[in-house]
Amino acid sequence: MIKLPFFRFYGKPSRALRPLEILEVGKEDHLFQEKFKGLRALVEQKVDLHQVKILGITSSVAGEGKTITCVNLGRSLASTGRKKILVVDGDIRKGDLTHGMGAHRTPGLTEYLHAGVSLQQIIRETVVPNLSLVTTGIEVNSPADLLAGDNFKSFLQEIRERFDAILLDTPPVLPVADTPTIRDLIDGYLVVYRAGSTPYTMLRQAIEELGEKYVLGAVINGVETQSDWYYQKYYGDYYHQKRVKEESTG
Repeated sequence: MIKLPFFRFYGKPSRALRPLEILEVGKEDHLFQEKFKGLRALVEQKVDLHQVKILGITSSVAGEGKTITCVNLGRSLASTGRKKILVVDGDIRKGDLTHGMGAHRTPGLTEYLHAGVSLQQIIRETVVPNLSLVTTGIEVNSPADLLAGDNFKSFLQEIRERFDAILLDTPPVLPVADTPTIRDLIDGYLVVYRAGSTPYTMLRQAIEELGEKYVLGAVINGVETQSDWYYQKYYGDYYHQKRVKEESTG
């Protein structure tokens, strides 16, 4: 497991977020970004050595930080310039990723699944080089049924061929059936767990519903961060000097 020391406001994106503000979360937080680089290295290893291309990002319940994890991991993967990355808003009911990226819902995933538009029409470029986005599309009555259909399988096959890694922001596991429905269609899940907020029993229940063999790892959100003095004490001058250098050139 990798621990991400998010602060309390690094959780579920607020509906009041301005367009593209989700990309600003943690942008100036050096430790936040370093932790995502560590997560990126683990994911790249899975992609390069184990052919893991489609990774679901989920949680047991809402508000644990899965969407922010999905976006920041996607941005970190894209920033190296080595891979073409796609993030997909598969949480059709909420659309927090779509909203947080400042994008219109339509045309998006549901339009493609209803055979109304082509794949090319729903893939959007973002302000981050090498990072593309598929939005939710229009709301539907039964997202789980739509995701269980043959058209979703076709969608996954097509994006596998076009991108090096795909991050699928899926609904939380326990409230709805959408996420377990697609577990056989993707390569695995990262489960985001908000420490100190969500009972650990819910995390265990979510992993059981997904099936442990489908869970590649857990991201621990809400871990208390230490002061700069703490990191300087244990890492010597490296951590402190790196921050000073970045601030002086920013």
